[in-house]
Amino acid sequence: MEKTEGPAAAKGRNRPPSQADVAALAGVSSQTVSRVANNRSNVEPETRDRVLSAMRILGYQRNSAARALTLGRFQVLGVVTFDVTAQGNARTLAAISRAAQRAGYSLNVVCVEDQTEEAVQQAVRQLTEQAVDGLVVIEAQILDRPGFNVSSGVPVVVADGDPERRFPSVDTDQAAGAAAATRHLLDLGHRTVWHLGGPQDSYAARRRAAAWHAALKAAGAPVPPLRFGDWTAASGYEIGRELAARPDVTAVFAANDHLALGLVRALHEAGRRVPEDVSVVGFDDLPESAYYLPPLTTVRQDFEEVGRECVAQLLRQIDSPGESPTASVAVTPELVLRASTARQA
Repeated sequence: MEKTEGPAAAKGRNRPPSQADVAALAGVSSQTVSRVANNRSNVEPETRDRVLSAMRILGYQRNSAARALTLGRFQVLGVVTFDVTAQGNARTLAAISRAAQRAGYSLNVVCVEDQTEEAVQQAVRQLTEQAVDGLVVIEAQILDRPGFNVSSGVPVVVADGDPERRFPSVDTDQAAGAAAATRHLLDLGHRTVWHLGGPQDSYAARRRAAAWHAALKAAGAPVPPLRFGDWTAASGYEIGRELAARPDVTAVFAANDHLALGLVRALHEAGRRVPEDVSVVGFDDLPESAYYLPPLTTVRQDFEEVGRECVAQLLRQIDSPGESPTASVAVTPELVLRASTARQA
């Protein structure tokens, strides 16, 4: 009687475990192992669990090259991004990673240091040489040229970038969020709203500043001088010291929550109470924002939805290459009311 080798024998070989080894341990056919490995639906749940357990025991790794030949794809998405220490970039990347994993795709990421079209194109070339099925370019920083042309040969989606690109784009509706923050402060009776903006080389910061300006003009309110920061609490603190010294500042919309945090400290040190003397609104809704003192009113970005939509856009292009992709998707933000804003006395 022929003896079936167990996991110890398979591990002791000088080769990686094969589908046949997994099949023998799980007590199924090699075809069933292939269906599980390729995430096919025509496998009983109990059988799938047995096969997956055998894969883990043996340390089985799918052959991505063979899988690509079978399915016509690599099940890998590429992401080009800038500074991953920036809150928006990091949360967008994390959301894309989770959405890709749920769809059965892994992620290859290249971080770009220079804000140039050439640097982006080089990163795209690097990813396509590694074999990816689609690309997301998180273009949060403004490049040296107003447009770029990525000739990658694979579907491309631009996140947090210029909606005028010839590629499909996904972004939070920055203008809607900034306008809601500004109107909220005006509705509380403030004569005007000051804005502590983000860096001038950021698409998001520019859109938020433009929407703040437009909301004030539409309400017939005076437009104060715009201050630009760099997304950090330290920057918010330095500019906040200037604003705190002005008695006419009673409401400030900060372009992100970190800027708002520094601003609140500067106001506190100057003896200006939040919200009794100055109301403050942020943007992003960081997990810590509900625990600021006072808890921060802010605009919540749905990063999970941005990530899901980026991956969904790519998968639609991958699955239906002949169809025209959606031009752009704007994810609606939410104004979250907390204790940092109050009616003007």
